[in-house]
Amino acid sequence: MIRFGVDIGGTGVKGALVDVTTGQLVSERVRVPTPHPATPESVVPVVADLVRQAAYDGPVGCAFPAVIKGGVAQTAANIDPSWIGTSVESTVSGQLGGVAVTAINDADAAGVAEMRFGAGRDVRGLVVLLTVGTGIGSAVFVDGDLLPNTELGHLEVDGHIAERRASETAREEQQLSHRHWAKRFNRYLEVLEGLLWPDLLIIGGGVSKTPEKFMPFLQSRATIVPATLANTAGIIGAALASVK
Repeated sequence: MIRFGVDIGGTGVKGALVDVTTGQLVSERVRVPTPHPATPESVVPVVADLVRQAAYDGPVGCAFPAVIKGGVAQTAANIDPSWIGTSVESTVSGQLGGVAVTAINDADAAGVAEMRFGAGRDVRGLVVLLTVGTGIGSAVFVDGDLLPNTELGHLEVDGHIAERRASETAREEQQLSHRHWAKRFNRYLEVLEGLLWPDLLIIGGGVSKTPEKFMPFLQSRATIVPATLANTAGIIGAALASVK
């Protein structure tokens, strides 16, 4: 079964055709820069172009950087605030001539993919995936079932919002070494683990492309591993979400 998955991020919009029975991309992964300002009027045509380039007209899944309720964006942490209250599903569907569109939080999409085909496959208990890039996204699973829209990157840690000090963007902007950044990230993990006590922590997002740079410095009571699907996880998870 083939579905088209789109991963809408703060810096890039990515899309590809996915075989949802195997988790394999069956077309080239195409990435275009996210327009700025990243309003519905500027982003939705980009999404539609990606789908049309693939010559695809079936159901589409969209991973989106916001809390999603009933297909509607409730927040806009790393995208234009004009998305709040906008139906991602209806807006994208309208641009594509009415095809079925399913929207899902972007970290949840990555988590669904990792749990089905990646580092969380067949793992029971409480699993937390953290996508570390522009911000910090989270996906929480209990015995394989998703608890959606957790937004754990917005936890307050020592008076600061976690993702503003411990994301990959924060590390780059403040020119921190991976060792120095890991101290901040470990403090974040300490707070998170005090709330949830996960059995497995999966570190995904942009940082997962080079796990050797930071994994040796991370500390956790839980088993901690890098994500295995890298920058395809959001696309794969979005495609899976489109399967009803």
